[in-house]
Amino acid sequence: MSTPTSSSSSASTFGDSLIARQTLNATRQAKYNSRKRVNQIALTLSLMAMAFGLFWLTWILWETVRLGLGGLTMMTLTESTPPPNEAGGIANAIYGSFLMVGLATFVGTPIGVMAGIYLAEYDLKGWLGSLTRFVNDILLSAPSIVIGLFVYAVIVSRFKSFSGWAGAVSLALIVIPVVIRTTENMLQLVPPGLREAAYALGTPKWKVIIAITLRAARAGVVTGVLLAVARIAGETAPLLFTALSNQFWTSSLSEPMASLPVTIFKFAMSPYENWQQLAWAGVFLITIAVLGLNILARYVTRVK
Repeated sequence: MSTPTSSSSSASTFGDSLIARQTLNATRQAKYNSRKRVNQIALTLSLMAMAFGLFWLTWILWETVRLGLGGLTMMTLTESTPPPNEAGGIANAIYGSFLMVGLATFVGTPIGVMAGIYLAEYDLKGWLGSLTRFVNDILLSAPSIVIGLFVYAVIVSRFKSFSGWAGAVSLALIVIPVVIRTTENMLQLVPPGLREAAYALGTPKWKVIIAITLRAARAGVVTGVLLAVARIAGETAPLLFTALSNQFWTSSLSEPMASLPVTIFKFAMSPYENWQQLAWAGVFLITIAVLGLNILARYVTRVK
């Protein structure tokens, strides 16, 4: 039979326990409310940042479409760049950009993909792989004008002539590091179990890379190539030092060659209204081309 002293002691202990539990719950609720406020503040700031970026992006796209469509005619796509205050188009600049960007992509993509495969599959921690990654990082962060000056010193100054070949080389040097980094990163994301299962079946390494890892990472690799194409499609500085420009139509890569970025740069800075309209038409065409490439790549990778 419990005494009054023990009963009061038990009641006091129960009361202390209840108070401690209530204090703990209050502390947890306060922490929850604090975290909820912080989360709401972070979400609000994120939405504001997104809205800020979308506002400028929408404005830029609207001005590009409005002014670009205004200067886009059949003559724009069929005539060469005109003298001031005369009718003409930018067909020679479109052809020059297409030729140099296509050649740079054709040369730079295989080099970048093979180098990325080597870094991801063959030399993860070797000295050659580390050196290659270091040099690749330098090329990624190097301003494009530096690459243009390098190609100018190596090719243009030696052959005493600006040329489309020099422009394609400078653009290829921009493509290669982007493709290398993207290919390496995408191949490293492929689960090791896929490789191990193929090796367990006796599949040689080269076939594992072609049939397993590259196929699994193809969407990322294609995206990297498109990012490189999108970057070089609007590069102006390297072409100023290599391909220069040409007011007339030329199909020879051994001569100075017009390009859309350089033509846009020259025409946008001019006081002539017809040149400014052609510059906006060129901006519109570059934007549509890059958008079309991205849509096509997403469709192809999704279908296959």
